[in-house]
Amino acid sequence: MTRRGRAAVVAATLLLTLVACGGGGPQATEAAPGPGERAEDRSVEAVVAEATPQLPTEVTSADGRTVRVDDVSRIVSLWGNITETVYGLGLGDAVVGRDVASTFTEAEEVPVVTRGHDVSAESVLSLRPTVVLVDPTIGPPEAIDQIRNAGVPVVVVDEVTTLDGIGGRIRQIAEALGVVEAGEALADEADAEIAAVQADIPAEADTPRVAFLYMRGSAGVYLIAGPGSGADSMIEAAGGEDAGTAIGLDRPFTPITSEALTEAAPDVILMTTTGLESVGGLDGLLEIPGIAQTPAGRDRRVVTVEDGLLYSFGGRTARALELIIDQLHTPS
Repeated sequence: MTRRGRAAVVAATLLLTLVACGGGGPQATEAAPGPGERAEDRSVEAVVAEATPQLPTEVTSADGRTVRVDDVSRIVSLWGNITETVYGLGLGDAVVGRDVASTFTEAEEVPVVTRGHDVSAESVLSLRPTVVLVDPTIGPPEAIDQIRNAGVPVVVVDEVTTLDGIGGRIRQIAEALGVVEAGEALADEADAEIAAVQADIPAEADTPRVAFLYMRGSAGVYLIAGPGSGADSMIEAAGGEDAGTAIGLDRPFTPITSEALTEAAPDVILMTTTGLESVGGLDGLLEIPGIAQTPAGRDRRVVTVEDGLLYSFGGRTARALELIIDQLHTPS
């Protein structure tokens, strides 16, 4: 049994996100652990103690470019779940720059070079990177081009918003960094842990309707998730029904209205810890028009997961999924 597998068994055993939320969703922000979370939920362990890259590599980037990587001694990783994967592959010591969504413990001291979805080319180049790994939603394109035109290999990694895509993206990152065997091990372990967590969903459990609400109260951002958000995949994997998909939303994120909430009628509301904090906690959430009138609002059933963990879609997804299952299927 793997080290993570043992931890999963002991914990009884990852979640947008969702990472930053997939499907063009909002960017995660740094936060303290939420209710029910454990210290290890903010930690990323390498599947191997030390990986030896086999270089050079030549890969096809998600943007169609062929990219050659000769050196992985100074990595800039521009997406939370990409950074998690790099650490999981045993190359965390080589990470010299990260995005704001890389919120796990090991990366806390690494310089941040993004603001939301936007990257500062100057900040990246000042770190003298030998390779940059980037999610397709990071921009602006001019900044990415500036990094590329400076002679730095830029590998655009496939966007993933479903649990089925986690293993493939881990392998893609591992291939670019020249640690294919470590990638296979990490991908297999992530898939096995997710399956083990799902096996713990009570056989007699109902299928609650769950609405993922992305909120930033100070910015006046109130969104409900739908198909392609990444949250829908996590909710379904946890034994729930995604409320946004159920009412026919056709976009990953849609502005919340009282009418939509009434139609969605969620039994449970899923949020990030900082999202709930931004609206003044549970009491503040219930003051938003339409929330208190939903079954979830009346029963005060709100499930929260720390932003970076919820949006992981990588090696920590089993931990996030376990937290959702524990809260979703425990009587209120």
